[in-house]
Amino acid sequence: MSIRPRSRIACDRFQALGLTLCLALALWQGDAIARDDRSDPAPEHAHERSYGSGWECDWGYRPLGQSCVAIEIPPNAYLSSLGRSWDCDRGYRKSDGRCAQIQVPENAFLGSSGRGWTCDRGYRSVGESCQPIVVPKNAYLMHSGDRWSCERGFRNEGDECAALDVPREGYVGRSGADWDCIRGYQKRDRSCVAVKVPANGHLASAGDDWDCARGFRKSGPACEPFQTPANAHISQSGNSWTCDPGYRQQGEGCARSPH
Repeated sequence: MSIRPRSRIACDRFQALGLTLCLALALWQGDAIARDDRSDPAPEHAHERSYGSGWECDWGYRPLGQSCVAIEIPPNAYLSSLGRSWDCDRGYRKSDGRCAQIQVPENAFLGSSGRGWTCDRGYRSVGESCQPIVVPKNAYLMHSGDRWSCERGFRNEGDECAALDVPREGYVGRSGADWDCIRGYQKRDRSCVAVKVPANGHLASAGDDWDCARGFRKSGPACEPFQTPANAHISQSGNSWTCDPGYRQQGEGCARSPH
């Protein structure tokens, strides 16, 4: 085997890498030159590249060594957009080098991609078939069409929709599958219990608990006043105190901060 001049120069430069690597480099460069050399004529069913050098196979052909062979398109297939391979027609999928027809079961339709199937609305896929969805009483078929959901005021219990047991002073919550208590009542077990607001207290913003008025803090079930030491003021929360500017907390009082 003769080594081209460029390959021989490369070998001279990389003798330290060993004869085996040098020969591999020579073969690679020789092959690259053969591909890129415009002096090599393009084989049949090929043309020179519009940019760079070398040639490429015509539409509908693929390279095989230094020649171009026709792409064999099986039945129910077509040449892909690049012209270098094939794809199956709609309703077929590739299988062992051919296009096998997709078996669409009853109550199904061919999907948008054409490579699979989807069950009709009101049916769900079970293996290779579409089984009807049984929608229980007080339920409706969801937008997806392959499952159901209970109506507002009912909750899913197995394969049925059971009515919510909404207590007095309660209402069906936002989810529609549970209940909450009206303002001033607290959810406890399966009932709504009135919130007992002590003196100097008020109903909390959520409506299911209470808070103490400003200047008072919780102490068990009551609101007790607290003493604000000298050089301090009631904090923003209203339930504690903080030292004035220039002072820092020291125990239960406020001491002047060191300069």
